[in-house]
Amino acid sequence: MSLLEQVCPSTKVASLVERFARLHGTTPLVFRAPGRVNLIGEHTDYNDGFVMPAAIEYYTWVAGAPRADGILSVYSEQFEERVEFSTDELAAPPSKHWSDYVRGVAAVLQAAGREPCGAELMISSEVPLGAGLSSSAAIEVAAALAITSISKIDISSLELARVCQLAEHEYAGTRCGIMDQFISVFGRAGHALMLDCRSLEYSLLPLPKDVRVVICNTKVRHELADGEYNRRRADCETGVARLRQHTPSIKALRDATPQILERHKSELPEVVYRRCRHVISENERVLAAATALKAKDMHSFGKLMYASHASLRDDYEVSCDELDMLVEIASRVPGVYGARMTGGGFGGCTVNLVEAEAVSGFKMQVSQLYQAKTGKIPPIYICSAGTGAGLVDSPGGFGNGAVGKTREE
Repeated sequence: MSLLEQVCPSTKVASLVERFARLHGTTPLVFRAPGRVNLIGEHTDYNDGFVMPAAIEYYTWVAGAPRADGILSVYSEQFEERVEFSTDELAAPPSKHWSDYVRGVAAVLQAAGREPCGAELMISSEVPLGAGLSSSAAIEVAAALAITSISKIDISSLELARVCQLAEHEYAGTRCGIMDQFISVFGRAGHALMLDCRSLEYSLLPLPKDVRVVICNTKVRHELADGEYNRRRADCETGVARLRQHTPSIKALRDATPQILERHKSELPEVVYRRCRHVISENERVLAAATALKAKDMHSFGKLMYASHASLRDDYEVSCDELDMLVEIASRVPGVYGARMTGGGFGGCTVNLVEAEAVSGFKMQVSQLYQAKTGKIPPIYICSAGTGAGLVDSPGGFGNGAVGKTREE
């Protein structure tokens, strides 16, 4: 499906169009991009490994129309703040501000010789911030769709995902893999997506209709998250450099086996060894999870989720007390196949696979027990796997041939 295949209008879109028109006197085009939950395969994407995310039906929406003055004006309804950039002055270091994601995609496009024009953008998001559900990729992809369309830039779906990933590297300061941007672009309703982060080959795996994806938010985000993410990546690179001395074919941890790692364990710092052990074993778990999902063996899938969480907690050390608590609580609730932390870690959310008939009881028990232990009521999202990014049907938009071409590869 092309990114510019239209999706059904909604009350949300109509309201956004109305607010935009009232402010700017023109009817915009509206684009949306979903957040994501990763079922299994954490911190493997930047190691050329395997991941299994699903898009979720929580979206970032961007309404946009062209401007003739070369100014990229961006208003966030969530932050109630407007930021303006001249398209002549897009390049600058990260400012740790939400607008870095929008400026970043415009700057990356410009650096590649694809000149963005001036635009008026209004952003409305329902993807929870700081919850590990990839609100950053959702805003990057929705903004990139808006900017390329308004500027009549011909770009493929895969190129768009790469632009957004590079924007996060260079303008938001996070050296992420491509998983978040990829699933935001290529997600399919009712399916998880099994992605090889090296070749970018992927397959769509149907989720059983009697299973629900339930996300539980710890309501905490520990301050060390961003710096520790980049530190973990550096540990992995150290491990690859050491292992490559003995096995030159190892270009990333994707290429290492448990046997190779154990053979050279004594040559690695203890912390680096454990980081590598997580990534190598996690890749094996993702492959096993794909086999289980194809066979609709949710019990085996769930055991792999618990093993993934233990590895993230003990070897990669990106969990926290609150995440561990939610996983432990979930493991004792009837009807739960599996639970694990999802996202970068140090707070955010857990993902749980739950029998449809057990969801109501799950929500009540988890909420009560977590509140009793922490004093916090955890937001709980019952999700369906959603559709990837696209242009939303907004009749009367500036259109008339002004929409850029976005191609599948």
